[in-house]
Amino acid sequence: MNKIISKIQYFVAVVVALVALQFTVVSCSDKPDADFIYTQTSEYANSYLSNRSDNFSKFIEIINKSRVVSFDLLGTYGEYTVFAPTNDAVDLYLAGRGMTSVDELSVEDCDTIAANHIIEKTYFTTDFSDATLPTANMLDRYLTITCDSDLVSNPGKVEIMYFVNKSSQIIIPDDSVENGVVHTMNRVIDASNEMLPDLLEKDSSITLFYQALKMTHMDDSMQLYIDDTYYCSPDSFEEGHTYYTGVEYDNVFYMEKRFFGYTGFIEKDEVYAAHGINNLDDLIQYAKQVYDEVYPECADITDPTDRRNSLNRFVSYHFLPFRCPYNMLTVDNKMLSANFDRRHWDVADWYETMAPYSVMKISYPSGSQQGRYVNRRGIQNRKDSRGVFVPGAKISTPSEAEVNQTAVNGVYHYVNDIITYGKETQEVVLNERMRMDASTLSPDFITSGARGHSVIGVGGCPDYPGQYGAQSFSSDPKENINTCLGFKAGTAKNFQYTDATHLHVRPRYMNFASYEGDEVTIQGMFDVTFKLPPVPEGNYEVRTQSCLNFPTRGIIQVYLDGEPCGIPVDVRIAGTNAKIGWRSDTDLGDDEAIMAYDKAMHNRGWMKGPASYGLTAANGDGGRSLMRDGSDQLRKVWGVFHSDGRTDHYVRVQQKLETTNGTFPFDYLELCPQSVYNNEYYPEDKY
Repeated sequence: MNKIISKIQYFVAVVVALVALQFTVVSCSDKPDADFIYTQTSEYANSYLSNRSDNFSKFIEIINKSRVVSFDLLGTYGEYTVFAPTNDAVDLYLAGRGMTSVDELSVEDCDTIAANHIIEKTYFTTDFSDATLPTANMLDRYLTITCDSDLVSNPGKVEIMYFVNKSSQIIIPDDSVENGVVHTMNRVIDASNEMLPDLLEKDSSITLFYQALKMTHMDDSMQLYIDDTYYCSPDSFEEGHTYYTGVEYDNVFYMEKRFFGYTGFIEKDEVYAAHGINNLDDLIQYAKQVYDEVYPECADITDPTDRRNSLNRFVSYHFLPFRCPYNMLTVDNKMLSANFDRRHWDVADWYETMAPYSVMKISYPSGSQQGRYVNRRGIQNRKDSRGVFVPGAKISTPSEAEVNQTAVNGVYHYVNDIITYGKETQEVVLNERMRMDASTLSPDFITSGARGHSVIGVGGCPDYPGQYGAQSFSSDPKENINTCLGFKAGTAKNFQYTDATHLHVRPRYMNFASYEGDEVTIQGMFDVTFKLPPVPEGNYEVRTQSCLNFPTRGIIQVYLDGEPCGIPVDVRIAGTNAKIGWRSDTDLGDDEAIMAYDKAMHNRGWMKGPASYGLTAANGDGGRSLMRDGSDQLRKVWGVFHSDGRTDHYVRVQQKLETTNGTFPFDYLELCPQSVYNNEYYPEDKY
């Protein structure tokens, strides 16, 4: 009987572990037991290691031999995360290289090892997510955190195991010190110098895709890592510059280095096999069938290195021209996600890919469909307001992958179905209003880390505290200092602007009246032109949102493909001004009156903000203060353009008011097809 009970208890424990593991696939944020957290605060990181030299003497020796990391640095005030390998871990590393002591390591080896194990930002396991840490280490590499549950060494008790870059396990987490945290590692963390194509070549589960990658020479297009021509003076990236935005001050720092990156979404061989694709010839024929239908004028192009060739389009559509780990593909901060009405609007972003004139949608639905998807359309697990549902391809989390997927210059993710820019994607999935956050419009905004980094401040409790962020909030503007990342002219791809133009990206944080919590701020006597993301063939309405009713906003003139969009617009006025005529839904009354008013307002060139996004608990009752209810959070309709799906289009924004401090807070861009904005049967929804 006791044996039966024991088996039942063990079975229950296994079930509990499996259930827990379902959640760890999404997040590694389970808190360790309080007894397991070291809380001694009289030691700095270097003294912590020195006082345990029996366990860390060889790592200390490596740091002391290094030229790029000073052991004394770890004894200074600041923030550090130290992933400290034990002596056994160093011995294991040395044995793998045929060495017996640290003396045999070169100075360059020690530079790499020391810098690869230290981040100048504090990350406890409670800050971890199943993805990549948002701050690079001192080697300018990003470390990927994955997790698993442990029932083998602890039967009946579920414990979360954390791994760095797949192979190095944190065996003692969260030892707090005065200037950060120390995590004890059982392996030296891999510091591979492989570019993304090299990493793809090593993955035996994606051999068919890699053959196509080589045939098209797309691997040659993903070899960039750092811009050797970029220069920034030390005062700009160390001390920053302060700008007044009309409400608060932004302390703007600039990149010390400019990096390039790439993101891939790759099908395994088994996915192709499920579609009857078993070799390269099969894949070539599949790509030709898909792309000849939408690009018949290119059907006779047989050179696979030609960007218009069907196989080349197939392969290049699988890549984005920036580095984006899983957790940053869309809004991932839990508090921010709570700001969305996800019953009516799946969190989503749209990105230009490396295929000519193509765009990809990344969705983050809630409920039973929780996860990230490529080219999905619907709301949660049902059809959208127009009766459309396309399941899309689900993106695997890093913990679900068998191998390390992070290279020096990029990252790749598995997808569970074939993705293409074929007829269904262009005519069904993307035949919708595309709300594109301004911080996604340049690859440099994303690769640099400016886009999407959550920060502590303004009521936020973020999951991913980044390098940049709000430090304080007060009713006195001079006490509001937001730390942001600026971009010099020529360092933000897709944007061109004059020397009199200043541009920076504000970080993502809570209860800031900006969609997804971040925005692009343009200041000065600005004159800026940006490229619109490519869209399928059709007529599109162009809209932007920015907050009105501040004296620093100025008067702006907008041009669409060189043609002025009406007369200059004074964005200093309030939404309730008669020129705009904003009225609340409450004042308007029933749905019919609200719809009629929305139409009239649209005819005047304005729209209310979306009802799908608001500020959590800002109204004091635990609900959302919706953008739609804000009289100054409005969308401006600039005009209509026709896309042939093969041509670039541009928007130019000019400050017409003589001022050196004019501000254009660029929140998001909407590209809305005619089938949505001019449909009498299915009027555009308010979300």
